[in-house]
Amino acid sequence: MLIQTLSALESTRLLTANRVGRLACAKNGQPYVVPLYYAHADNHLYAFSMPGKKIEWMRANPLVSVQVDERGKGRGWRSVVVDGRYEELPDRVGYKIERDHAWSVLSKHADWWEPGALKPVVPPVSDSSPHVFFRILIEQVSGREASE
Repeated sequence: MLIQTLSALESTRLLTANRVGRLACAKNGQPYVVPLYYAHADNHLYAFSMPGKKIEWMRANPLVSVQVDERGKGRGWRSVVVDGRYEELPDRVGYKIERDHAWSVLSKHADWWEPGALKPVVPPVSDSSPHVFFRILIEQVSGREASE
C-alpha cells in the first residue's frame, strides 16, 4: 500500500466532486460528529440544516472540521480534511447576498434540501426560522490517498 499527500488542487477537486462529508464540532471539550450534505464553492462549504445539536454547538464554538472521502480500486481510498470556521447566514438584513448565494450553490444539486429539512423535531427547538443556512470558511485543507 502506497500513501501519498494530495495537492491542494486534488483536495479541492475531491471536495467539489462530493456532496456528503462528516462534520466534527465540539462543545465543552466534548466532540460531536455527524453526516453533512454540502456544496463546495469559493473557499466555503455551504450547507442547510434544521436547528438542533450541531447548530447549537457550532454557535457556541465555530471552529469545525469536515472530512470527505472516496473509495478507490481494491483497498484504495482518498480523504480530505478541512479545518474551518462556521458562519451562519441568517434570514435578516445584512445577509441577503450571502444567503442567496448559498441557496444558488446548494440548489444546483437535486434534492439538496432533503437531508437538512426532514429531521423530525418535536417539540420545536427554536422559535426563530426553522431552517438554517450556513457555510464553513475553509481555513486549511489536507488530503491523502492510498493505492495498492
